[in-house]
Amino acid sequence: MASDFPSNGEDASLVAKGRAGDNAEPLTVSEISQALKRTVEDRFGFVRLRGELSGVKRAASGHMYCALKDEKAVLDGVMWRGNTGRLPFTPEDGLEVVASGKLTTYPGRSKYQIVIERMELAGEGALLALLEKTRTRLQAEGLFAQERKKPLPFLPRTIGVVTSPTGAVIRDILHRLADRFPSRVIVWPVLVQGQGAAEQVAGAVRGFSALPEGHSDRPDLVIVARGGGSIEDLWSFNEEVVVRAIADCPIPTISAVGHETDTTLADYAADRRAPTPTAAAEIAVPVRAELAATLADFEARKKRAILRPVQLGRERLQARTDRLPKREALLEPHAQRLDDLAERLRRGLRDRAAQGREKLSNLRLAPAILERNLREAQRALAGQKLAPALVERPLAERRERLAALARLAEQLHPDRPLARGYVRVTGPDGRTITDKAAAAQETTLTLKFRDGELDVATGGIPSPPAPRRKPRKSGTAPKQDDLFG
Repeated sequence: MASDFPSNGEDASLVAKGRAGDNAEPLTVSEISQALKRTVEDRFGFVRLRGELSGVKRAASGHMYCALKDEKAVLDGVMWRGNTGRLPFTPEDGLEVVASGKLTTYPGRSKYQIVIERMELAGEGALLALLEKTRTRLQAEGLFAQERKKPLPFLPRTIGVVTSPTGAVIRDILHRLADRFPSRVIVWPVLVQGQGAAEQVAGAVRGFSALPEGHSDRPDLVIVARGGGSIEDLWSFNEEVVVRAIADCPIPTISAVGHETDTTLADYAADRRAPTPTAAAEIAVPVRAELAATLADFEARKKRAILRPVQLGRERLQARTDRLPKREALLEPHAQRLDDLAERLRRGLRDRAAQGREKLSNLRLAPAILERNLREAQRALAGQKLAPALVERPLAERRERLAALARLAEQLHPDRPLARGYVRVTGPDGRTITDKAAAAQETTLTLKFRDGELDVATGGIPSPPAPRRKPRKSGTAPKQDDLFG
């Protein structure tokens, strides 16, 4: 059979041409793919495979996509929606299963796969068994103890992120931090899967831990982050070197590896687990707008707390003021009592004046009355035998009353206090002056002392002249004037 390819001596042509003996047209890619598909499906119409599930995903249509693997090979698989509804268990990564179906190809990606019709559990997967063994051993050492967990800072100034610098994880974290509370972020770039990824992640965590206290690049919080994937993709974060580095880190750490259902040993060792990298950013910092609103609320509450006692005091004072009686109501009884006392005082002064006049009149008439009574007694006793006791007794009684009145008159005499150092002030008319206003109206005043009188000038407004009384001789009894005339 002649070869379709030119020999070393033939020149290659630019345009494909038919050759002698060549009676077949070239196959297209689709034709050869379909030929392969028919060959595989005819040769392997029904097979049973034992392997470990990996990368299990359920599409929105209800179909399930996964991979079956062992130590040396991986085979993609698909299970249509009608068959997935009859599964007695939920397929998960790491489960070792026996899958029955037929082999086929997927020309769109030049891959071959198994269309699974039935799936049964074959036992615990090797990877999950290794993972559980490692977890039990590290837990026994106390690396996952709750007492080792450190509280996260409320508002970290610098955040260190250990992740791939080219993936969507770092962009999600930065975007979320910018929305909530912009902070300084230091990214330590590492591989997050594949050979050497575990050593790089552990080295990054230990590198942040080795920075001294007070260093400008030392973060207040470390986030170890990676996107979702299969258990093989996340296996680097199950390595013991990574777990020990996170557990020994003196800086509070957040593990944000995988998605909601993904769990790694790094999650147990970290101080806090976040279901997603975006959730780690939300845990790391508060919302600045909420903090501002909280501070504003605290400020308003503080003002209310300060003003509330003042307001209550003002209300209580107003209530007590309203219950107090009016000023007029308080003063009216006292004003009425004052008027009553003033009227009683005027009546008392008039009564005392009247009594004084009466007593003074009695003092003036006492000698005449005594003489008249004596003459009447003498006429009554004329021609009768005079008994001395009958006459002497009334005379003695009247004499005693007269002596008492004389003593009273002497005590009430206005010049009596002069012997004790007092001075009596009289005007030009001889009237006794008792107040300053009356004295200011006189030009001259007479000051009467114990041993004589003295005329003084005041410089006030002159009053009408009045006849000056002649000075009394020493030893002459003064004439009693009307005290209220």
